[in-house]
Amino acid sequence: RTLVGCKNPNYAFLNVHIVAGGLQFVVGGTPDRPRYGRDATRSLGCATSPIPRTLPNTDTMILMSTGKIVVGVTGASGAIYAQRFLRFAAKKFDEVFLILSSQAEQVASVELGITISRENLDFEKWLGEPFENVRILDEKNYFTPPASGSFRHDGMVIIPCSMGTAGRIANGISNDLLTRAADVCLKEKRKLILVPREMPWNLIHLRNMTQLAEAGASILPASPAWYTNPRSLEDLADTVVARVFQSLGVDQDLQKEWMGEDFGRARA
Repeated sequence: RTLVGCKNPNYAFLNVHIVAGGLQFVVGGTPDRPRYGRDATRSLGCATSPIPRTLPNTDTMILMSTGKIVVGVTGASGAIYAQRFLRFAAKKFDEVFLILSSQAEQVASVELGITISRENLDFEKWLGEPFENVRILDEKNYFTPPASGSFRHDGMVIIPCSMGTAGRIANGISNDLLTRAADVCLKEKRKLILVPREMPWNLIHLRNMTQLAEAGASILPASPAWYTNPRSLEDLADTVVARVFQSLGVDQDLQKEWMGEDFGRARA
């Protein structure tokens, strides 16, 4: 299959995903290191001008990914999940819009043993690299892109998500930028993923999660997988992070698909 406006004859890697009722096309790089957004089209020598939103035939595809993602980090336990997800998201997306609560700073200090501050955030200290494409947003500032439905992006992930945050989103209470951005995702039919770590859940929690799922959100509990034989806490956390990327429709190499390679060899 070919990309509209793409003249690169060597291009053979294209993923197609159905996202929020529409098609999302992700291009670039190689199968093990895909690229997303506008830079991907440049690297392929493809057109970056507006492309028709129709599919002329089954051999023609369109690029609709924005290369932008919104990430919310609350004060729930599970700071390692946010750390690992952001580290890889910054490498896969052109822009990451980060909404970090004050409680999240405190939890990171307790669970990761590092001090982070929204006023002077040291990404190299927190994420291991000085990412320049991660934009930290003020949780009380509604004059930012994610607060408006006119701002297009590829989805929002709240990781970890506190039960208080989930409850407010479920009941339409937008009392800060994080809950407002999530509310925007629901009304615009964009991908919204919540990663709660709380356990056990009471009846209120269960009803809130049901209401969120009915509204269009994806609930992805932080339940790490052991069948991958993780050798470290990072490996264990990555089993959750990998599933978040898969839910977003983004290729990941943190975790192999279960029996994928073995099944392919058996069929061959």
